Amino acid sequence: MSHREKQLKKSAVRVVESDLGVIDLPYLLLTLLLVAIGLLVLFSASYARAYYETKNAASVFVNQLIFAVMGIGVMWLISRVPYEWYQKLSLLILAASIGLLVLVPFIGTESGGATRWLDFGFVSFQPSEIAKFGVICSFAAIMAAHTRDMKTIRYGVAPYVVILGIIAVLLYLEPHMSATLIILALGFILMTLGGTDWKYLVGLVILGCLLVAVYLLTKGYTGGRISAWLHPENDPLDKGLQVLQSQYAIGSGGLLGLGFGRGRQKYLYLPEEHNDYIFAIACEELGFVGAIGILILFALLIIRGYWIAMHARDRFSMLLAAGLTTLLALQVFLNVAVVTNLLPSTGISLPFFSYGGTALIMQLAENGIVLNVSRSITQSPR
Repeated sequence: MSHREKQLKKSAVRVVESDLGVIDLPYLLLTLLLVAIGLLVLFSASYARAYYETKNAASVFVNQLIFAVMGIGVMWLISRVPYEWYQKLSLLILAASIGLLVLVPFIGTESGGATRWLDFGFVSFQPSEIAKFGVICSFAAIMAAHTRDMKTIRYGVAPYVVILGIIAVLLYLEPHMSATLIILALGFILMTLGGTDWKYLVGLVILGCLLVAVYLLTKGYTGGRISAWLHPENDPLDKGLQVLQSQYAIGSGGLLGLGFGRGRQKYLYLPEEHNDYIFAIACEELGFVGAIGILILFALLIIRGYWIAMHARDRFSMLLAAGLTTLLALQVFLNVAVVTNLLPSTGISLPFFSYGGTALIMQLAENGIVLNVSRSITQSPR
């Protein structure tokens, strides 16, 4: 290849990059930093149980590391896929997510008294995670298409209530209280951002509270969780065990923590120490300072995500980025609230930290979509 041909090739690459736009570097670095810290905390939190169950202390960490590398690759690829595709395929994505939820009661895998997983051998996942993305895409697409009609019932309320109602009923059958709450809250926030009239929003809040009350009264296991939340000391060896051990872990950490790898609750005292309650291990080993540091990184990532949404070039990409950022914020808040016993146990994992390969890949893929939206900010005019 001649020198001139090499120069032309380099110029072509620069033109393509210019057309794609430049990804938001702070958002990317914050994501990678949280993934790296999450892997380290997961290794410390999981090695005792991993050794007890498999005789390989690093098995959980190695699996998550492989998924993290795959997820980062997926994030990079998706950051190059035009976000307009999601607008065109939004209803198909929503239909597919509802279809998967319909399959759960029939072929789903039961765990802990609930059927929430689909296991196809080579991959297992919770369809509720795809449903969250389906809600974001479909809401953003409908709102972008009917911007001027958002104050009406037909376009500002009806389609979203129907979508949320169908998904809530399917999640009720699993049952999956945490996913139901997240999707309802996500839908409400998107409707607020989309411009739904406030009088309708107030009515939906009242309706939502009534539905949650019915859920709590008809699903017996939620009553036990509320009792354990309010009075964990009444059943310290069963329903209150997780709450008490989590509080012991957080309290033991103090200001600076016991030191990385020196926590005690991970030695089979605290259930789900490498999953839903991994933040308690982080508090125990890294202390108040380390825990606040992690929360600050999450806060910076969420703030940057909203910044990208505010500077997006069109209404759909704004709502898409805002919805994905809101989803991340809700999951972080609810997980930390549960671990610190601010809220009853809901089974929500901490993004980038909790063990789960498909969940991690899904989270990184969603961040890749936000990165793609960030490209549009610096993209050349079409």
